Amino acid sequence: RMIVERVDRAAPAPFRDVIADVDALREHYAAPRQLVIDKVRDVLDESCREFIAASPFVMVATTSPDGDCDASPRGGPPGFVRVLDERRLVLADLNGNNRLDTIENVVRTARVGLLFLVPGSGEALRINGRAWVTTDPEVLDLFTDDIRRPVSAIGVEVTEAYVHCAKAVRRAGLWDPSRWPEPDRTPSGARMLRAHLGLDASVEQIAADLEAGYAWGLEHDRPSPGD
Repeated sequence: RMIVERVDRAAPAPFRDVIADVDALREHYAAPRQLVIDKVRDVLDESCREFIAASPFVMVATTSPDGDCDASPRGGPPGFVRVLDERRLVLADLNGNNRLDTIENVVRTARVGLLFLVPGSGEALRINGRAWVTTDPEVLDLFTDDIRRPVSAIGVEVTEAYVHCAKAVRRAGLWDPSRWPEPDRTPSGARMLRAHLGLDASVEQIAADLEAGYAWGLEHDRPSPGD
């Protein structure tokens, strides 16, 4: 497992004009509108449930007990995140690289932040809450229609749920193909991995190995006849 050198938070910041406290920060920004404050709920209303049911992609943010942050993308067929009731949802943990960064953090801190996206929708759904890793058979059996029964799931008790405005997605042109960069203007995953690890293999060979791994992993996600 990769060991990352910890940052000394008492060390001087490598930037100038750093804002050191919240009062100083607020001097640079207007107060939020009351609507922005009031939209935060502690339950999943019908619109939240519909958005989650339509979402094939969620970013999962966690933190370690020491405050080190991690954000991990999770994807699956719409419904790979299931709402149990107005306060609880469960996220299937599909096969990955077995680093377990996300679920180790959940086990240690019992906290999570979720950002749901639906292709074509500018708005996103943000959820924060308490979290646990569960192997409850009744929970795991919820996912066997479209995916292989997962080893575990992340169960979330919602403390905050609210729609996030579309400005970021519109600025990015995220769903607008005319705004997407040409493929040769961005490094491929194979090229980045070669640089990360200093590999002697060609980019083409690394790309072929990656594709084989992706194919195996995605096939492994599918329900088997015995499931």
